[in-house]
Amino acid sequence: MTVPTFETTFAVPMTCESCVQDIKGSLQQLSGIQKVTANLKDQLVSIEGTAAPSSIVEAIQATGRDAILRGSGNSNSAAVCILESHAPHVEDKVRGLARMVQVGPNLTVIDLTIRGLSPGTYHATVRERGDISEGPESTGGIWEAVKAKQEGKPCRGVFGTVEVSKGGMGAVFLDKPIQIWEMIGRSIVIAKQQDGKLDKNDADTLVGVIARSAGVWENDKTVCSCSGKTVWEERQEQVKGGML
Repeated sequence: MTVPTFETTFAVPMTCESCVQDIKGSLQQLSGIQKVTANLKDQLVSIEGTAAPSSIVEAIQATGRDAILRGSGNSNSAAVCILESHAPHVEDKVRGLARMVQVGPNLTVIDLTIRGLSPGTYHATVRERGDISEGPESTGGIWEAVKAKQEGKPCRGVFGTVEVSKGGMGAVFLDKPIQIWEMIGRSIVIAKQQDGKLDKNDADTLVGVIARSAGVWENDKTVCSCSGKTVWEERQEQVKGGML
């Protein structure tokens, strides 16, 4: 299936036109980039194309600058899921992030990145419930698994697999025939087994709740109203806490 183009915006520290050209040059080396627009005044870079947001961040960081995703897609068409370990012996709980953007009437792309896990193949599934009080154990079965079996169709709740390297990193860019609103409030589980008994004490099992995120141009926050911190100060805290 051909993925339609979509727009993403990033906050990027830029001081001059040379910064803009460095960023554009790095981004244009990625496949799937169609248009790059930079706004020096607002410190924003807008990208149109089909490249994964995580690969865009890496390309911008390769120029020596950081990047914070500020929005994806249209209003009510984007979601995010922070994936955490519930194992009590794990210190850095946040170990993954799934960004989702609906790019068509019935098509959503999923940009999944995980780190700090043992090497191997992991299954990414959407679960029936968003209850993560007991980690993966309280999330219920795979979303629409029973319906898919009855109808003899692929299960939409099965996103696919991601390979984790010896360095503990893994990333995958997927597309599924799903609308964003269908997933909001459910959970995502990343585990070495697709189904069966899930153990919250397993450090290699991650879980998170799917929440709506800002569309392009919807998030213009530069300072957090509750803490008074800039987005860059918040970013540093998130990175220290394990956020990708």
